[in-house]
Amino acid sequence: MDLTDKSQLIGYLKSHGLYTKKSLGQNFLIDKNVLAEIIKAGELKPTDTVVEIGPGLGTLTNELLKHCKKVIAVEKDEKLAEILKLNITHTDFIHRKDTDNGKYESRNPKSLPSRQAGGTNIINDDILNINPNELTANSYKLIANIPYYITSKILRHFLESENKPELIVMMTQKEVAERICAKPGDMSLLSVSVQYYGEPEIIKTVKAESFFPKPEVESAILRIASRKYKVESIKGIEEEYFFKIVRAGFMARRKTLLNNLKTGTELQRDEILDIMKRIGLKENARAQELSINKWGQICQEIQKINKTIRK
Repeated sequence: MDLTDKSQLIGYLKSHGLYTKKSLGQNFLIDKNVLAEIIKAGELKPTDTVVEIGPGLGTLTNELLKHCKKVIAVEKDEKLAEILKLNITHTDFIHRKDTDNGKYESRNPKSLPSRQAGGTNIINDDILNINPNELTANSYKLIANIPYYITSKILRHFLESENKPELIVMMTQKEVAERICAKPGDMSLLSVSVQYYGEPEIIKTVKAESFFPKPEVESAILRIASRKYKVESIKGIEEEYFFKIVRAGFMARRKTLLNNLKTGTELQRDEILDIMKRIGLKENARAQELSINKWGQICQEIQKINKTIRK
């Protein structure tokens, strides 16, 4: 059965008593060319482990398995998780978290998700309830067609984890992808947060007709390569400290950087102006104009003054 064929997909859903749940952002990808672009962007090797979020009926999962060693598929919808097992080759287990003990229980109690060497592990849970460090101790890639409404939460969930993915390839709303890839002048807290960890790029814009049901927005394949080396100016600056400064700078988008930092830190106006002058910023500069490098320079200068950021 070809689940990228719209008529066959609809028939399959009906035969299993399934319907798409808008509350979970379910839109099934039915474009083979787009699937191929996702696989290409993932630069998969036969030894790779892939974490896939929202595998649905397994259309992308089966393509991933042709190119990598193992897929850890996390599906929130219980019925889809059950049916996914029927559509995926080399899958022996479905794991669900026991609400009483908080541990994952398997159909085979001798096996837990991290012990399955190859093939597919299906985990029936909300990805935001799972610590990414528990999924695998090895390096991995995150490749997924995710529910758009939790894009920011998923990115933060994985990028702030101890075991970060070496590469992220995900389908997301085009507008969000453009915000993530923004350049100085159009930066946001989201773009700074992602670009701190990696280098994002839009691989391809995807039309609504590539999905069933059709979403109300255009989509894009977003690729985020992990930074091999930190931006020079942020070396030696603690991650938590960096983002306290950035959040202060973006506190009120319509206000200048000067006013936001004055409100969000214990620095005096003259001290902030002096810092801005030293790093080449104008007095009326706004947070969206700053690159990651400039944020790092601000953090370095504030550290020199040795002031405490207001909580």
